[in-house]
Amino acid sequence: MKSVFKIHSLKSTFLFWLVLCLLESPLSHAQVLPGAANTEVYLPLLNGKKIGVVAHQASLIYTDTQPQHLVDYLLENKVDVRGVFAPEHGFRGTADAGEKITDQKDPKTQLPIFSLYGSNRKPAPSQLENIDLMVFDLQDVGVRFFTYLSTLHYVMEACAELQIPLIVLDRPNPNTHYLDGPVLSKTHQSFVGMHPVPIVYGMTIGEYAQMINGEKWLKEGIQCDLTVVPIQNFTHTTPYELPVRPSPNLPNAQSVALYPSLCLLEPTVISVGRGTHSQFQLYGHPTLPDTGFSFTPEPNFGSKEPKHKGQLCNGFDLTQIPKPDKIELKWLLNAYTLFPDKANFFLNGFERIAGVSELRHQIQKGISEKEIRTSWSKDLESFKKIRARYLIYP
Repeated sequence: MKSVFKIHSLKSTFLFWLVLCLLESPLSHAQVLPGAANTEVYLPLLNGKKIGVVAHQASLIYTDTQPQHLVDYLLENKVDVRGVFAPEHGFRGTADAGEKITDQKDPKTQLPIFSLYGSNRKPAPSQLENIDLMVFDLQDVGVRFFTYLSTLHYVMEACAELQIPLIVLDRPNPNTHYLDGPVLSKTHQSFVGMHPVPIVYGMTIGEYAQMINGEKWLKEGIQCDLTVVPIQNFTHTTPYELPVRPSPNLPNAQSVALYPSLCLLEPTVISVGRGTHSQFQLYGHPTLPDTGFSFTPEPNFGSKEPKHKGQLCNGFDLTQIPKPDKIELKWLLNAYTLFPDKANFFLNGFERIAGVSELRHQIQKGISEKEIRTSWSKDLESFKKIRARYLIYP
């Protein structure tokens, strides 16, 4: 069964759709199909309109033969695509984290590619002047500081300002089975954290789009004409491994699972494996004591200048550990404990990733992990109530 979830139709339509899906095919045996696969629903909405597409290398439709990029599929089906809007890492997903992307032309389709991670992070009116409808299809990993959420925010805001409808093709979030971490303080809002949500928020990007709209987080409280095309055969506890890496330094399911925890080490002196083939599955530093495991970062795909390039780092290998179901603070605490020069452990920007001022001070004061977690609990409970209003899946 195929369906569409319109923001102003609330939950009744979707619940009817969900019940039918459950009756027709048990979730435990059914294939999880992203919204992009729900072509019978959204293709008719695109007929006769000039379309803009927000996409990257993971915006794929899987058929019986081979994966096909959404943009190629739309063109093949005579959709009038006028331009592609690319997030961090670019349309083909080859740029380093933080590397500025310029506008360009796609060599395959000859379509203009407008960068949303270069001179502007919000689509400009001039880039939207020939667009009747926008389609958004980015693969999220369910973590607050993954910048595709900020791209979603600015696309929604630009569409709302110009009264351009937006269709979000929902995709499974591999970290949707839990929510954890400190809720972002307004003081530390940035492009790596724009909304008052915990590090792991337990929502798909379609559900998150509804929350941005419903909570009126766009400028001046404006709202976007939003349609979410839902995932089929999915719940928040459905295991899902991404078929394509969502960014250059998340190469596999283990890295995606550890990313929410290990990214807290990024704005410190500690390497998290950039410049190796096990990014976000290792951590270490040249001055840590000999742990029996070491690695040497070198320039590679997604990391032209990795931290501690060419230096032997003593550390820890997490490639084989069970995937966590919470933010693991023990690696951050362990690294801080072992690092000899504690005054220089934290780098600028730690608060932007943590989302709060307290975490750095708690670690420096030797506060226990249990006490740190307790300090998050009140805000987490408040967020859970907000989150519940926008869930599409059980």
